[in-house]
Amino acid sequence: MINIKRLIKSFTYAFKGLKKIFREEQNLRVQSIVAIITIALGFIFKIKALEWCLIILVIVLVILMETINSAVERLADVLKPRIHEYVMEMKDIMAGAVMLSSILAIIVGLIIFLPYFFHSL
Repeated sequence: MINIKRLIKSFTYAFKGLKKIFREEQNLRVQSIVAIITIALGFIFKIKALEWCLIILVIVLVILMETINSAVERLADVLKPRIHEYVMEMKDIMAGAVMLSSILAIIVGLIIFLPYFFHSL
């Protein structure tokens, strides 16, 4: 049976974590602004359902990767703050993963929106 109090508590912790990283991570704020602009363009150009699915998927992927990156950075700093070379490598690897997801999002966005831009000219 579902314990409503525990479920609410879980959501409270989750929103608390998202609020914290949104407040502390500049890249997440920039990515969120780009996501809002992208969603607005989707409404302006009246993109198709499949295109919406892809846009939402890559937006969530980028935000998810940034969230994981933030968690890994904090964990690495707690375990061995800037002492071991692997700590910096872990941070660089995660930053690379965020960058790859962002590049993917840009490519998907261009594939979807460029025809709409050219059609509107």
